[in-house]
Amino acid sequence: MVILSAFADEISADPEEQLNVLESHGIKHIEFRSIHGTNVLDLSPRQHEEFRDLLASRGFALSAIGSPIGKIPISDPFGPHLERFRHAIDLAKFHGTTRIRVFSYYIARDDDPNRHREEVLRRMRAMAELAETHEVDLVLENERYIYGDTAARVLDILRTVDSPRLSHAFDPANYAEIRQPIDEAWQMLRDRTTHFHVKDYDPLTGKNVPTGAGVGKIPELIADAVTHGYRGFCVLEPHLLISELTHGFTGPERFGDAATALQSALRLHDVPFR
Repeated sequence: MVILSAFADEISADPEEQLNVLESHGIKHIEFRSIHGTNVLDLSPRQHEEFRDLLASRGFALSAIGSPIGKIPISDPFGPHLERFRHAIDLAKFHGTTRIRVFSYYIARDDDPNRHREEVLRRMRAMAELAETHEVDLVLENERYIYGDTAARVLDILRTVDSPRLSHAFDPANYAEIRQPIDEAWQMLRDRTTHFHVKDYDPLTGKNVPTGAGVGKIPELIADAVTHGYRGFCVLEPHLLISELTHGFTGPERFGDAATALQSALRLHDVPFR
């Protein structure tokens, strides 16, 4: 069985509306990226307390802290960013989740990513070591213009850092955007995938689409993952209206389309979910 979750800020900036829409689709987990238009790492202590109380009162929990850690240029100083990562660890503990979504740093588009391999690995090792110390799990997401945009580079990071606290958050649409063959990426990373972001992509229009309407093979991948023992989260991140490097937005009505498409596809492939 898989557990459905969502980047609820794709619905609305208002946390009450986020929960109302998710609940109407039977989804009781959130990948906490932002509320009130403010990133999770920049909210005040009081805002975090209020949101935690709201989640508890409505029977919700977090699938992960959807942090922006690793979404800075590789040329930026690492020290301040590592302190920001420490804050993400504190928030994970505060909100009762062990997972933090991370990235592997932006590389200039005209630059050779391999030139920055050692620095990327140094940073990822430092974060993994802290994760081991604090008993949290890092799920590394692939994304265009990030060092770990291709499956080969994601696999290289995971193998080289070799930490039990570092695994992959597989995002099919992000692979499709860079023309990485989905089947190839999945075969390389299936055994290291512990988190699944549900976002599909249509290369003919260059837009994100609901599950099954693009080339992401999402229901097939999830079914295969479950067959091989996957029992983790499937996190809706549709990006149906806005898809930017720093954020995405879907709105309450289109989010309903995304949720229905995913749930229908899972039923069609006999994948149990809650």
